Amino acid sequence: ANLLAAMGAKISGIGTDRLVIQGVDSLHGATHAVIPDRVETATFLCAVAAAGGDITLTNVRTDILDVAMDKLREAGVVLTTGPNWIRAQMAARPKAVSFRTTEYPGFPTDMQAQFMALNCIADGSSRVTETIFENRFMHVQEMNRLGACIGIEGHTAIIAGVDHLVGAPVMATDLRASASLVIAGLAARGETVVDRIYHLDRGYDRMEDKLSAVGADIRRIG
Repeated sequence: ANLLAAMGAKISGIGTDRLVIQGVDSLHGATHAVIPDRVETATFLCAVAAAGGDITLTNVRTDILDVAMDKLREAGVVLTTGPNWIRAQMAARPKAVSFRTTEYPGFPTDMQAQFMALNCIADGSSRVTETIFENRFMHVQEMNRLGACIGIEGHTAIIAGVDHLVGAPVMATDLRASASLVIAGLAARGETVVDRIYHLDRGYDRMEDKLSAVGADIRRIG
């Protein structure tokens, strides 16, 4: 909507749940910056929360990350924000956080699996309810291979946090599941091999390089 408005469209209500559009004779060219990927940002924040550490992410939009940041703070992550950056500090075992996926501005379904990886090693039990998509818990079986304790009741996953995960071969089943398995692998003891990472490449640009740059022991095989 912002791009169309810059191109000459008449749109009112931008930023609300109701847009009113008045037709115009023509549009013209404009320059527009694509917003940063909030799911990628949240994925890296979850990685810090699960594995521990202190990193700063740049080129981010905090105003579209409110729900995720609230849950990370609830889990014990210390977050400091600036105009286009977030610093995440985690030095303790995370606390379990429960949530329910909903449409924007609620908790995003595309962050569900990553936060579940965090809950696997959290102190306490949590409940994660998926309301957007069917069959969105395919990562659960793979996380349990790493030693997680997750059960499913209908559209809800019940996670009992364990002291640690143990590395093992796992298989990615979709984009966000693959990211969650990388996070679980970073937090696990020993080596984890994630197969079928072509799913990961659909939504993340050189994820392993970015994680390696901040100290993760991760590499692509083949």
